[in-house]
Amino acid sequence: MGLGGCIILIAAGAILTFATDWEMEGINLDLVGVIFMIVGLIGVTTFSSIARRRRVVVPPTTPVIDEHGHQPGH
Repeated sequence: MGLGGCIILIAAGAILTFATDWEMEGINLDLVGVIFMIVGLIGVTTFSSIARRRRVVVPPTTPVIDEHGHQPGH
């Protein structure tokens, strides 16, 4: 699930919790909304921690050239 899916879960959970007053037999929609929001937040934190790890960039190494214009080892 990507970042967009997590945001949709948070939005759907907020709508179920705060913007609806539907009553369903055997299902507490407020609780379902809170669960959606929690799962969405866990997904956002997981996604951002993975994305932060991927952004680690190793700077390119520059070749060392001696004063005669030859690279070492050649």
